[in-house]
Amino acid sequence: MPWKETRVVDERIRFIAAVAEDPKGNFTRLCDRFGISRAKGYKWLQRYSACGPGGLEDRLPIALRCPHRTPDVVVDRIVALRKQHPFDGPKKLRARLVNLKYDHPLPAASTIGDILDRYGLVRPRRARLRVPPSSEPLAHAHAPNDVWCVDFKGHFACRDGVRCHPLTISDAATRYLIKCEGLHVPKEIPVREQFELAFREFGVPARIRSDNGAPFATKAVGGLSRLSVWWVQIGIVPERIEPGKPQQNGRHERMHRTLKEQTASPPADTFADQQRAFDRFRADYNERRPHEALGQTPPASHYEPSLRPMPHKLREPEYGEGVIVRRVTTGARLGHRGARCLLTNLLTGQPVGLKPIGEDDWELFYGPLLLGFLSFRKGQLRLEALR
Repeated sequence: MPWKETRVVDERIRFIAAVAEDPKGNFTRLCDRFGISRAKGYKWLQRYSACGPGGLEDRLPIALRCPHRTPDVVVDRIVALRKQHPFDGPKKLRARLVNLKYDHPLPAASTIGDILDRYGLVRPRRARLRVPPSSEPLAHAHAPNDVWCVDFKGHFACRDGVRCHPLTISDAATRYLIKCEGLHVPKEIPVREQFELAFREFGVPARIRSDNGAPFATKAVGGLSRLSVWWVQIGIVPERIEPGKPQQNGRHERMHRTLKEQTASPPADTFADQQRAFDRFRADYNERRPHEALGQTPPASHYEPSLRPMPHKLREPEYGEGVIVRRVTTGARLGHRGARCLLTNLLTGQPVGLKPIGEDDWELFYGPLLLGFLSFRKGQLRLEALR
């Protein structure tokens, strides 16, 4: 026992001895003599009577009971649920317990966080660069199927050496994960096959947002690709984020981080095992995993398939009044007043629209897509393409 504390205990023992020598004396005057209140004097008498000299030592201010303490059965359930869903935070874990209709009263999300920390179930968060989001000139997704987002999650090798290229398609408004398929190669044909399956099951969206990589875009005029031309013929507006700005597709990129953590760290043994991991992730992500931006409800409770079915026949794009329509000839050439300019083989046989912006200047469109600017000067037709 420290010297200072020993001196305090000795002083209290002298007080107890003084009371014992004169039990019928003036208790108030005795307390004043030792510089303590009557309440503290009675407290030392009670402690000495119950515990002897050891009861006169100072005690830490710890309550013997806490009426608001989380019951052990609830703590055990939270810990078990966290181990079952190791990537869920306190808010999502609480939402899962609510959905499970757990019988006991549930603590606040902050209390659940304290419980996870107490049991060593909190992983330190890695510092990240925060970049302000930008959505201009991209369309805002207010309702299901306003915008679908598509991308490839970075490819990796399964443990048997087979490479996997995960193709993901999600609904921007509801975060519903429409497709999560591992492909052997990131080419146009297998990607188109997956979109055909998605269109038949979920209908056709108004827009599809992608980055500037193949097979979604190429170096052709306007960044067109066979895939984007096909989307236009179905009635979909392709839109691409600006190069080097993945935050413009931030919701989809955030899902990719969760996908990697839960399915590919580490990768599965075989390609088939990896696809099964994707399927399990998609089911949990859509049907059970709470999403904070959706009020801690899963995406499936908000998503509805599109009312626009996939057309049986592709349609050529139509143009409004005041737009001159020209058809791209064989050799990917566009003619005007006997002059020709080269476009792209992707548009051979397709109608393009020329919207006048001057006497001999036009904006060149393919459906809703602005491809570039045409000008007629000195008998020559020149194209300033957007890429």
